[in-house]
Amino acid sequence: MSESTTPQRSGSRWLRALGLQRPELRSWAMYDWAKSSFETTIGAAVFPIYYGTVAAATLPPNVASAYWGYTNSISLLVITLLAPILGAMADYMAAKKRFLAAFMALGVVATACLFFITRGAWLPASILFLLGAVGVTGSTTFNDSLLPHIATDEEVDRVSTAAYALGYLGGGLLLAVNAVMIMKPGLFGFADAGIATRAAFASVAVWWAVFSIPLFLRVPEPPRRLEAGESPGTRPIRAGFSRLRETVGEIRKYRELLKFLVAYWLYIDGIHTIQKMATIYGAEIGIGTGALIGALLLVQFVGIPFTFAFGALAGRIGTRNGIYISLVAYTLIAILGFFVTSAWHFWALAFAVGMVQGGAQGLSRSLYATLLPRAKSAEFFSFFSIFERFGGIAGPAIFGIIGTLTGTSRFGILALVAFFVLGIGLLSRVDLEEGRRAAKEEDATLAPIPVANAGPR
Repeated sequence: MSESTTPQRSGSRWLRALGLQRPELRSWAMYDWAKSSFETTIGAAVFPIYYGTVAAATLPPNVASAYWGYTNSISLLVITLLAPILGAMADYMAAKKRFLAAFMALGVVATACLFFITRGAWLPASILFLLGAVGVTGSTTFNDSLLPHIATDEEVDRVSTAAYALGYLGGGLLLAVNAVMIMKPGLFGFADAGIATRAAFASVAVWWAVFSIPLFLRVPEPPRRLEAGESPGTRPIRAGFSRLRETVGEIRKYRELLKFLVAYWLYIDGIHTIQKMATIYGAEIGIGTGALIGALLLVQFVGIPFTFAFGALAGRIGTRNGIYISLVAYTLIAILGFFVTSAWHFWALAFAVGMVQGGAQGLSRSLYATLLPRAKSAEFFSFFSIFERFGGIAGPAIFGIIGTLTGTSRFGILALVAFFVLGIGLLSRVDLEEGRRAAKEEDATLAPIPVANAGPR
């Protein structure tokens, strides 16, 4: 063995251990790295503060908060209405990557335009954020739909969790850079923190666009497959609505998949509530802003190795058992959250969240990918996206109601235990083998049609 080949083989072993041994797998996973920049800097950390203090500075604080909530709700409604029909159309047209590109372009352009938002421009800020949120959610749906076409059943857990880990790394790195830009604008040649913040928004657009390129170059478009009664000349919109009606009408055929989606909705609601309410809960009990932002970054970077580890663990104990472990951990986190009194308690729980958050989400995506018919992956991942986005509506509402009634949010965080316990209970009732059998039977009824840009399944 020559010295020149040793590093290559060693690298290959590492990539295989991480679930990224083939170019198309690495390229697919890189999209999580690319779009997570929006979810961290724009969705979670920087833009919400900028919106309230700058874009909506001319509004009363309660009105600014309400408008921010409306903007998020409308973006959720838009993708809920569009995703199922567009997913069915993408399956019929063999156009998953084209739809992904369209939503990505929408998000990138809208995010870049946030650079021009200044004091009082709350309406353009709301519109641009809404378009960006629709872009990131829609593109993620179509990216997810490519997973069952490029990964085997043995690979899917590692690939899905590896993508989440790369998302933590990519989103966390850019957020860290953006935080330094805003705190030390002079180091980057900016006149003040305001301009640095706007430049941070533009950096997200560039990051998102540049790191999406490998996906479009390396990941093949799955082949086109027609259902009974369809022809290649059927209008895409008509075919999309027809497929959607058929799927809804035959939902009993996918009973196990539907049970999984309900279980997922329950426990992801608890997970998202912890994500959304953690900082405001920490502020309520007296933890400083610096500690809260530091804890958010801690979750990002702790999540990287542990999410990779969950992919490997699932290969040994099974995907569902890996999800169980993460949900039991979240149950303990919710219980311990009741007793938090100091910053180090909050940091310890943030570390615990980082350990299991990516595993719960990555393994849920990979398990779902094995329960759906591959020929309808875009349509079915649109339902997955809807359940995920609606997960996080009931939890914060219950959190708020209980906090109002009791006078403290401690009982609100404790109430989240119910979401995890119920999610575990319903997940245990999903017959995975029956669900996979139904998916394979559906695939067997669809006829493949060769297309020029279709790759291997």
